[in-house]
Amino acid sequence: MKTKTIGFVGLGLIGGSIAKAILKIYPNTRILATASRESTIETAFEERLIDNNGLLKIHQFGQCDIIFLCSPVGVNCEYLRKLKDVVKPDCIITDVGSVKGDITAVARDLGLSNQFIGGHPMTGSELTGLEHSSASLLENAYYILTADSTVNEKTFDEFASYIGSLGAIPIKLTPEEHDEATAAVSHLPHVVAAALVNLVQDTDDERATRKTIAAGGFKDITRIASGSPTMWQHIFLSNKDAVLKLIDSYMDELTKFRDSIAAADGEEIIKLWAKAKDYRDSLTIPGNALLRFFELYCDIDDKPGTLVGVLQLLANAELSVKNIDIIHNREFEPGVLRIEFYSEDSMQKAQTILTHNNYYVRQRTN
Repeated sequence: MKTKTIGFVGLGLIGGSIAKAILKIYPNTRILATASRESTIETAFEERLIDNNGLLKIHQFGQCDIIFLCSPVGVNCEYLRKLKDVVKPDCIITDVGSVKGDITAVARDLGLSNQFIGGHPMTGSELTGLEHSSASLLENAYYILTADSTVNEKTFDEFASYIGSLGAIPIKLTPEEHDEATAAVSHLPHVVAAALVNLVQDTDDERATRKTIAAGGFKDITRIASGSPTMWQHIFLSNKDAVLKLIDSYMDELTKFRDSIAAADGEEIIKLWAKAKDYRDSLTIPGNALLRFFELYCDIDDKPGTLVGVLQLLANAELSVKNIDIIHNREFEPGVLRIEFYSEDSMQKAQTILTHNNYYVRQRTN
């Protein structure tokens, strides 16, 4: 696919990451962008990520071969309407939103179905903004693509190949399949995470005891509650029916647990938990290194220089550490010091080194 000029409406975490990935693979691409804040465009221009130094007028997107809509779902729909009489006949318009029903319907009503290909990169972070974008964010991440039946198959395949060339793994779904699937594995979990955080906050005491002792398990399950409230407002309202259906189903599942606990039915509790465990343990993420973790848990003495000593051993072996933190609540964690690595090989080498130096080490991978 020959793409000389690519436009971005929105240049935050996802838009910025896609733009950086494009320039990494295709450095001669001309990139134009607009955003809700002019400062974002100025920063992107200073970083030589885009070619324009100022907010674009809508007609300036008429020169683009591909346009990525990277704003909240409702905003993307509005821009699609504005672009109708601007884009070239062969320009592909795509989005990165996590709901496809609304925007697909808008494209259909506008007569743009033959040019619109829905997109949803299954990657991201609780952090937002251009400053957190990275060219590697797409690597080995699933990138769902959807389209109406009117889209030319060759055009779709060429665009899928282009997305794949950026390091992502394209998956084709219908808009309906996409919205039902993401409601289950993404939208509902965000509802659960936010509700759980609100529950703990509302029931905490004056000393913030629950906040203080919050363990790794609580932090893991609620990490996604740190996402953008505005973005999730758009998602929930756009995918309302699917989300509501799953919330009702989830409440049924909670009731099963509640009833078995209330009845002191130990056999049923084991049955429910074993069912969940078996399915969770069966989840695999083939080829997706971004979604894997390689962690060591190491017991260390509370003495000056102990932490530095551990890191020095790893540095001497030229092992890169992805993340490190001290676990204050050990209820669900196998060690006081958690060290995360980029690869299984690095983790294994680190365990050998630390064990040889008399540290008690356990590993955990997904």
